[in-house]
Amino acid sequence: MKNIALVGFMGSGKSTVGRALSQKMGYLFIDLDRRIEKSTGRFIPEIFKRDGEDTFRQIEAAVLKDVLAAKKAVVSCGGGIVLREENRDILKQKAIVIYLKAETDELFRRVGATGSKRPLLNVEDPKAEIKRLVEEREPLYQSVANMTINTAGETINNIVETIIKELKTRGLKI
Repeated sequence: MKNIALVGFMGSGKSTVGRALSQKMGYLFIDLDRRIEKSTGRFIPEIFKRDGEDTFRQIEAAVLKDVLAAKKAVVSCGGGIVLREENRDILKQKAIVIYLKAETDELFRRVGATGSKRPLLNVEDPKAEIKRLVEEREPLYQSVANMTINTAGETINNIVETIIKELKTRGLKI
């Protein structure tokens, strides 16, 4: 059985849904951002500030390859995981990819006031930046996704049940 990778913009529910989905399926849960912090000994905002986004993306790609070697894992990926072609390729090869989607207003409601923890939103107009980044990344999320789930207005349990039902429909043993 392939791993399950959750992709989507920050605040779309990847970590929360990932934890619940992994428990329901009896899979290991891996939060890629936490794994990066553990492997580097630094928080992500610090990596961005000291080394820049490109260095962070290199670290992210290496850690992604490592975690996708696991078996029976639900992997919550960072929002920008799809920016690098090598990441998109390995996600398609090694995982069933689920795109968790939410509209800009919902994403802003969830993460708009967290700029200090989210380097890409540490800007004058975080809502406009969310809109810009979502529009830029949407085709990339779609390009890797085996399924898309809209998380806006849904409970975690409903999202997890929808995912499991869809996986079973595709003939996967859960």
